[in-house]
Amino acid sequence: MKIALTSIFVNDPNVAFKFYTEVLGFVTKMHVPEANLAIVVSPEDKDGTALLLEPNVNLGAKDFQERIYNAGLPYVIFGVTNINEEFERLKKLGVKFRGEPKQTEFGMQVIFEDTCGNLVQLHQA
Repeated sequence: MKIALTSIFVNDPNVAFKFYTEVLGFVTKMHVPEANLAIVVSPEDKDGTALLLEPNVNLGAKDFQERIYNAGLPYVIFGVTNINEEFERLKKLGVKFRGEPKQTEFGMQVIFEDTCGNLVQLHQA
């Protein structure tokens, strides 16, 4: 058994789709703008786990999303091979980071804002 699809709540799936594809570099698995449906996948594993950019309008999702964000917790963690290179690449594209990459007992980490209501963590093992 493996994870095929997971989701992240976003304020606007179409705005999130643009950020996740044009800035972060994910590729389109499915995008139906009129249905607010956007699914992206890593260009490094196009048959891997897909990410549904889920509208935050269902069952308290907006409140949950805001509480996670206000607590300073990342909603999702993306693994990278070279965190310093990815940090510099995204910084040049205008991504707002909450600090510099730092070493922890688990590896190198840094958090950024996804412009859609979430904090995202980059992690290098």
